[in-house]
Amino acid sequence: MGAIIFPQSGHVYLDSNVIIYSVEKNSIYWPLPQALCASAKVGKIKVATSSPSLMEVSVGPMKSGNASFLGAYESLLHSPQVRLDLLDEAVLRKAAGLRSTITKLRTPDAIHAASALVNSAGHFISNDDVFRKVPGLSVTILHDLLKP
Repeated sequence: MGAIIFPQSGHVYLDSNVIIYSVEKNSIYWPLPQALCASAKVGKIKVATSSPSLMEVSVGPMKSGNASFLGAYESLLHSPQVRLDLLDEAVLRKAAGLRSTITKLRTPDAIHAASALVNSAGHFISNDDVFRKVPGLSVTILHDLLKP
């Protein structure tokens, strides 16, 4: 199993799926971001995501009525270790530009990529291959780390 390489500067941007794996302790992917989470807790690395992550991670727990997971997501996303980037015109314009040139990039993913780029995240972690197509985005795809 590979490891996530942390950047020397900037924030590490977490896609919603990485947050879900971490909070719900997904048996396959949960171990991968644990070193990152531990480093964030002690201030060695800074983590960022954007406000749409709050919506994306809340859907499952709301559907299932799992107040424990919902509370865990709220706590994580509002913790001092996480920068929750809000949407603004610069992010939305960048997202529109990305959507116009990368045909398989869906709107939520374009917003995540644009937020990472506009807010100067040093690295982007996801489990969605489409982010490899985003120019200027330094990406780690979790399932790549599972390959021998």
